[in-house]
Amino acid sequence: MDTRLGSLDLSKPTSNDVVSCVKANSTSSIQPSIPSCTISSTDATLGRHLARRLVQVGVTDVFSVPGDFNLTLLDHLVDEPGLNLIGCCNELNAGYAADGYARSRGVGACVVTFTVGGLSVLNAIAGAYSENLPLICIVGGPNSNDYGSNRILHHTIGLPDFSQELRCFQTVTCFQAVVNNLEDAHELIDTAISTALKESKPVYISIGCNLPAIPHPTFSRDPVPFSLAPKLSNQIGLEAAVEAAAEFLNKAVKPVLVGGPKLRVAKASDAFVELADASGYALAVMPSAKGMVPEHHPHFIGTYWGAVSTAFCAEIVESADAYLFAGPIFNDYSSVGYSLLLKKEKAIIVQPDRVVIANGPAFGCVLMNDFLKALAKRLKHNNVAYENYHRIFVPDGKPLKCVPKEPLRVNVMFQHIQKMLSSETAVIAETGDSWFNCQKLKLPEGCGYEFQMQYGSIGWSVGATLGYAQAVPEKRVIACIGDGSFQVTAQDVSTMLRCGQKTIIFLINNGGYTIEVEIHDGPYNVIKNWNYTGLIDAIHNGEGKCWTTKVFCEEELVEAIATATGPKKDSFCFIEVIVHKDDTSKELLEWGSRVSAANSRPPNPQ
Repeated sequence: MDTRLGSLDLSKPTSNDVVSCVKANSTSSIQPSIPSCTISSTDATLGRHLARRLVQVGVTDVFSVPGDFNLTLLDHLVDEPGLNLIGCCNELNAGYAADGYARSRGVGACVVTFTVGGLSVLNAIAGAYSENLPLICIVGGPNSNDYGSNRILHHTIGLPDFSQELRCFQTVTCFQAVVNNLEDAHELIDTAISTALKESKPVYISIGCNLPAIPHPTFSRDPVPFSLAPKLSNQIGLEAAVEAAAEFLNKAVKPVLVGGPKLRVAKASDAFVELADASGYALAVMPSAKGMVPEHHPHFIGTYWGAVSTAFCAEIVESADAYLFAGPIFNDYSSVGYSLLLKKEKAIIVQPDRVVIANGPAFGCVLMNDFLKALAKRLKHNNVAYENYHRIFVPDGKPLKCVPKEPLRVNVMFQHIQKMLSSETAVIAETGDSWFNCQKLKLPEGCGYEFQMQYGSIGWSVGATLGYAQAVPEKRVIACIGDGSFQVTAQDVSTMLRCGQKTIIFLINNGGYTIEVEIHDGPYNVIKNWNYTGLIDAIHNGEGKCWTTKVFCEEELVEAIATATGPKKDSFCFIEVIVHKDDTSKELLEWGSRVSAANSRPPNPQ
């Protein structure tokens, strides 16, 4: 997964007004030089400092929704060379876009207005928190004179206490800054942004609406680039952890490695692959780590997801006599309703700063990256588990061949999506059956992949696709979205068109919330059918490059893909795929039954 952090480019983009999506040039690291530019007193403003700081840490696009409390601040973001202000249709999608952007760039940002905007974006910020994404949420707050005045303001719940929004953000951000005077504004802003980068979590910055344009001496120079002190392992603890882990694993007959989603926050994907190379162990990933480990690795055996794992993967992992999990999250979804057949006494659990070996010793202040690299030098080569996998492996069967004009089946559709993937594409999988179908895609080297498993908010993918595509314009994003999810956040297809993005959306129209049907069915899982291609055509309205089509059979799908990747390769393409309401992956059927059983457990006896 390609994550870039840091950009500072003083060149003026072609346009930097609110509708511009022109990309500013970016570099791969925070600039080390100390800026020598002294700013004129009239330009030494809070708004300019914040804008410069965002560009400096790698944010060249900010997703926003204007409101009267943030308008002056938005003026300063618009005026900043190298920064594009992208107006979204609603705050929730602005937050989701910043989430998608952070997944590629390493940091994202959104700007909304006080309370009505803040509480609207809150759900997206919670999702970013759950996925360990550094996201800077900026809110235009009340006039600084109104704090403590006992006045009632609009955009509030009608009480003179303005802290409701702050209290809501405190549980889903790692730092909160309320800037209502200029004396400590510089410190609060820089502390917030640096904390987001260090903790890899969202932060909240509220800025009084009357402050962005006021000069202050603390902003009289360009911001000095951050020099974030690296976290360090306790060397004694690291050596002890490596010694214990090596002894544990070297005694095993058929050990395996399993990568988890916290490889991202630990920045340890390369170290994990280095360990796999050195050890020869069979290599798998948890579902939420797909895309973080190269699937072309010679010892890669697929996704470990309990009963819905890639074929033959679970058998190898669960029969191993030792397994090292790097950065796992074991929740009810990833454990398929708590049904994994794993034993604690066989496991080494490596978290970003902690190692636990079986039922025995635990080692704190040990960084995952350091631990994996050091362990790679201590392990004996052992490829027994992979050889066992190789012996039992049978290649995937192909879907039954469609007869001419037969109604399209989902497994046939994904067979054709597989052929579209390359190093120049990225896949966004929406919450729902796309989780399971996209897990089965084999990612070529360099192909991006993202989905939101921990939080699992339906509708996430529309905004995330917008943000991800904006962050990596060199890739063509392929988004697989169910009709129910799309109805939640469809509006920001409009923003994709404004930005000239060339995304391909496969809208899977099966008439409802299929993932929820398989957990617990009811009439509430059936939705009103839309004319989705008609909706996109209306949003397009003749502005920008857009192509839509509706497909009912394999022949039409093949033709649509050929058009989207050929004559319309530089256009936004929307392919509505009509499938049967009960056409689901076998994995969803199994997973849904087990999650349902976990959800319906009776209360423990009192």
